[in-house]
Amino acid sequence: MKKPSLTTWIFLGMAAGVLIGALWPDFGKQLQPASNMFLRLIKSIIAPLLFATLVYGIAGTGSVKTMGRIGLKAIIYFEIVTTIALFLGLGMVNWLKPGVGVHVAGDAAAPPLPAAKQSLSDILEHTVPASIIDAMAKGEVLQIVVFAFLFGSACAVIGAKARPIVEFTHSLSEVMFKYTSFVMYFAPIGVAAAIAVPVATKGLGVLMVLGKVVAVALAAQFVFVVFVLGAVVLLARIPLRRFIAAVREPFLIAFSTASSEAALPKALLNMERFGVPNHIVAFVLPTGYSFNLDGSTLHLALSSVFCAQVAGIDLTLGQQLIMMLTLMLTSKGVAGVPRASFVILSGTLATFNIPMEGIGLLLGVDVILDMVRTSVNVLGNCLATAVVARWEGVKLEVAPPEPLAVES
Repeated sequence: MKKPSLTTWIFLGMAAGVLIGALWPDFGKQLQPASNMFLRLIKSIIAPLLFATLVYGIAGTGSVKTMGRIGLKAIIYFEIVTTIALFLGLGMVNWLKPGVGVHVAGDAAAPPLPAAKQSLSDILEHTVPASIIDAMAKGEVLQIVVFAFLFGSACAVIGAKARPIVEFTHSLSEVMFKYTSFVMYFAPIGVAAAIAVPVATKGLGVLMVLGKVVAVALAAQFVFVVFVLGAVVLLARIPLRRFIAAVREPFLIAFSTASSEAALPKALLNMERFGVPNHIVAFVLPTGYSFNLDGSTLHLALSSVFCAQVAGIDLTLGQQLIMMLTLMLTSKGVAGVPRASFVILSGTLATFNIPMEGIGLLLGVDVILDMVRTSVNVLGNCLATAVVARWEGVKLEVAPPEPLAVES
């Protein structure tokens, strides 16, 4: 009999989490430490894995010009796709109007959230680490990428003298991938706990509150995945079946934990196994965590207009376009902020003098919405690595040999 795959175990963990949270809520609430332990183990992987794979990948190309070209292509792709996501969310919320007719009592207003008004200079400044140790300790993915990019470029320029460091990063990356496979043995338990806790705390009814806005949000994400990302797959000639097999596990991990970070190690490994060169995966995937949050940007566009509809404010097309431009700026570089979407949303609403009552409603159903937008973020970034690889002339039709021979 064939051994169950990690995907099967994750599905079983998700089902077990729902059952435990619904049938034994007191026990389900006590599983928070198990969920936290799994996420902490995942976070322990990210900094050394990103540093090692990116430095080795850049130094291995031997060309800073190559990495600059890859970075430019990635940014162009990110901006095109996230702009489509924003306008898709805008179109869906104006067409289906989920907030029209929704009445909110005064005490249903959202709890105060810090406004996130970021200028372009703030975003650019935040990308540069004052200390790589501090950036690694805080999990600042974009800062780690910037440091590793410059460090790897320096190794490429120095050449033979940097070989010991480059070989060390190669060995470190192999060790961290094996470390990841060990951590993944705990994934079904961590996933079960991550599902059980919110279900036990808020009950299954949390999934039924505000059914209309949830349905519209899920429909918008579905349309984006099927028609937008599907079109990208066709245009870039990405092997669909192999791509689905590669993204299945990171997608499920992101969905069940509502954490992009939890899915990052598995996504890095699987996309390299898919055939994307490691220097492209190690650069494009983590950079996308700050610049290519497709699910989150779609959610922000939909949610901002929804809040205006709840407040009875009829925004003109011009006002909505200005709001979209604001979201395009403020949504960059905030992936590591707790409840980042709500922080950005509250700042945008304050900028346009829209009451916050709608945020209170969205908080009640954010358990499911966060799971969906996070998994779409991961899916979009995995696809971005494949698209950039195609753009660089990489053939993805045939599966390459296992690069690191790590079993999960």
